Amino acid sequence: MQWFKDAKLGIFIHWGIYAVNGIDESWSFYNEYLTHEDYMKQLQGFTAENYDPEAWAKLIKESGARYAVMTSKHHDGVALWDTKQGDLSVVKKTPAGRDLVGPFCKALRAEGIKAGLYYSLLDWSHPDYPNFTRTQKRYVEDSVRWARFTEFNLGQINEIATKYNPDLFWFDGDWEQNAGQWHAAEIREMLLKNNPDVIINSRLAGYGDYATPEQGIPVEKPSDECWELCMTMNDSWGYQPNDKNYKPVNLIIKIFADVIGMGGNLLLDIGPKADGTIPDEQVRILQELGAWTSKHSEAIYGTQAGIPKDCYYGPSTLSADSTILYLFVATGPSNTPSRFSEILLKGITNNINAMWAVGSGVKPEQKTWLKPWWSGNPGLISIEIPLEAMDAQMTVVAVLLDGKIVLKF
Repeated sequence: MQWFKDAKLGIFIHWGIYAVNGIDESWSFYNEYLTHEDYMKQLQGFTAENYDPEAWAKLIKESGARYAVMTSKHHDGVALWDTKQGDLSVVKKTPAGRDLVGPFCKALRAEGIKAGLYYSLLDWSHPDYPNFTRTQKRYVEDSVRWARFTEFNLGQINEIATKYNPDLFWFDGDWEQNAGQWHAAEIREMLLKNNPDVIINSRLAGYGDYATPEQGIPVEKPSDECWELCMTMNDSWGYQPNDKNYKPVNLIIKIFADVIGMGGNLLLDIGPKADGTIPDEQVRILQELGAWTSKHSEAIYGTQAGIPKDCYYGPSTLSADSTILYLFVATGPSNTPSRFSEILLKGITNNINAMWAVGSGVKPEQKTWLKPWWSGNPGLISIEIPLEAMDAQMTVVAVLLDGKIVLKF
């Protein structure tokens, strides 16, 4: 799990026929906003004519992400590779007419980025899968049909594993059946036999390696050793041109800092168009995020969870050897009358050897209060960051300690 722990930032890619009309991926027909037949008419509009996996990989690298996860098949059952288990794929059923997964994995690896693939365990389009829409079922109990679906499902998973050898499997849809029905233990064993280093997310009915909270920042540090918040840029996973509710880059960075401060990763989503281009607004966000991650990389990659928020009222991370504390400071209003931004640090018993603003090297002023000579109290450390050293998005202050951090409450 070490590369995953160190990576901190990943890019999620929801791409499929749902981008043609810009509607909810799979859920639009499941929730009966339109018929399954009308949903599948989008197959004819999925061209991928401007798909440039090398450009995608370069943009992902520019964002600062160390891994990416692409939807190989969503709940609608449309495979983005040339599956031999059936004919519902973009290769056989759309004008795209080719494998879209392989070139992407190859492009990622050429840029030194880990390749992950999303796979939906459930398949609402498969004739032998029991559930069809929220009000319609194909059957309730039919062991013969379920056996056929299981053979199909395991076959597709094995295809992906052996054809692309992903570094990470991102399963979804496990809520509709239990671990035994999914053959979750068998799936895990099969994947590890193919690649002993493969990482599996939590949505394999209890047989995964890390937790995957969705669209909500944990208030407290999760108990799981490894976890990842998956989050949209706007309110949609796939491309929806009517959804203009994009989060400001500043907010995405604040969320990212919160996540890594609690020892987690952020999996930030993009939704390409049906022709394979990435919307301009999403490109801009990734580029601006990349400018910030590049400047502050020492405080991000390879770090561990920071100190409790009782000690510092904001996100923080620690270097791998616990000797450098990184404090993330939200940028205040530009019209402040003060010449500096002040933050407070409590509970640190170590001596501070040095302090600097990451990316600029400017050294803040520090003062220690409430630490009389006769007391063993760690005192209250005031850090004053000159306004000219404040980053436009979020400032990071590095605090070099005289050894591994020691807290006293």
